[in-house]
Amino acid sequence: MEDKNKQLRKGGRNPKKDPAVFRYSISLNAEDNARFLSLFEQSGMNVMAHFITACIFKKTVRTIKIDKATMDYYMRLTTLYGQFRAVGVNYNQVVKILYRNFSEKKAGAYLFKLEKQTAEMAVLCQKIIRLTQEFEEKYLKKEGKNDS
Repeated sequence: MEDKNKQLRKGGRNPKKDPAVFRYSISLNAEDNARFLSLFEQSGMNVMAHFITACIFKKTVRTIKIDKATMDYYMRLTTLYGQFRAVGVNYNQVVKILYRNFSEKKAGAYLFKLEKQTAEMAVLCQKIIRLTQEFEEKYLKKEGKNDS
């Protein structure tokens, strides 16, 4: 009875239909190994065996260049966008509170000050958009121009 239960409950991974069982070995000097590791890191692949196979059979190997300055710029821009959204939510809440708690004349005076600050913020937003467009033209579209 126990033998039947053991046979029915086969554990482990399902076997592959076409397992990779053929292995090859190569030797590299220090310079070639450094070049190989550099190419492997640039490819963005996680498995070295897949990278080697792709190189041997001339499959396309993508190299990914990560520009730290660009990543930092976009992270900060994303944070700034979140802050702009928060300001917009707060703006709506302030307007409702002004009209609820103050007279029409006093609320209007406070709203005038708020409008001036909003106009300054709109100018700042336009500058950010212009700077982002310049940044994209100078640094991000450079690769596309070289391909032409």
